[in-house]
Amino acid sequence: MAVTVKMLVDKVKLDVVYGNDDLLAKEIKTADISRPGLEMTGYFDYYSPERVQLLGMKEWSYLMAMTEHNRYQVLTEMFRPEPPAIVIARDLEIPEEMYRAAKENGIAVLQSHVQTSRLSGEMSLYLDSCLAERTSVHGVLMDIYGMGVLIQGDSGIGKSETGLELVKRGHRLVADDRVDIFAKDEETLWGEPAEILRHLLEIRGVGIIDVMSLYGASAVKDSSQVQLAIYLENFETGKVFDRLGNGNEEIELSGVKIPRVRIPVKTGRNMSVVIEAAAMNHRAKVMGFDATKTFEDRLTKLISQNEASK
Repeated sequence: MAVTVKMLVDKVKLDVVYGNDDLLAKEIKTADISRPGLEMTGYFDYYSPERVQLLGMKEWSYLMAMTEHNRYQVLTEMFRPEPPAIVIARDLEIPEEMYRAAKENGIAVLQSHVQTSRLSGEMSLYLDSCLAERTSVHGVLMDIYGMGVLIQGDSGIGKSETGLELVKRGHRLVADDRVDIFAKDEETLWGEPAEILRHLLEIRGVGIIDVMSLYGASAVKDSSQVQLAIYLENFETGKVFDRLGNGNEEIELSGVKIPRVRIPVKTGRNMSVVIEAAAMNHRAKVMGFDATKTFEDRLTKLISQNEASK
């Protein structure tokens, strides 16, 4: 996904002090944010001009202690490789030499009233999520009780129909058919729809439906953390399915592992209710309430009592 300076301005609510449409259309190609400290002293051996440059109180104070000539030289050296933009935090005063260097080298100058560390975190979080490598998977991503559940299965098994039933039960559609998955960090998986499919569901025999138009804004969500995967498969006599919930199967997407539950599909089973129960059961396990362990503990206790009574 391409991210422009204008997109960063809109998302993080930055003020454009200097910059025309062409400068704001520049692409940002890395999520790393640079705090140019050593560069202020004239040391540019490891300067990273591809990064957004962020100046806080420390950098600004050092810059303002320079003579006007030295300040202009340092800023010109910083701006000549054309970084995407320079951002000034805390509403700090922008020196005239910065305006000159920015205009001469075509660099957008942005400003924010937010504290430096917080601003750096907000920009990094946004850029990380936008620039992370995406993996497209087939399935339906639903927000069920605030939990992202990825529903997968063979073609024609009823994933989209189950998603529609879940929407009618008050849950939220994130993506249908194609889910774009990316790792927000080493332990967090995130999913969102392809732009062309946003808010849309394909129901065989009916066609494409717009969930937001039919059920309202509360029935859709733009993105969601993916915490559980559910695989729907046809029920077959003799096939072994996990009955106690101690299978502990996992699936790895974008380098992050999440638990997966296999659910057999059979005529008469209400799949939306079963998926709701699976989601709530997973949340209970995360909170430390494991029904399988409770059952095993009770069974062990019963066996011990029977042996003691012999």
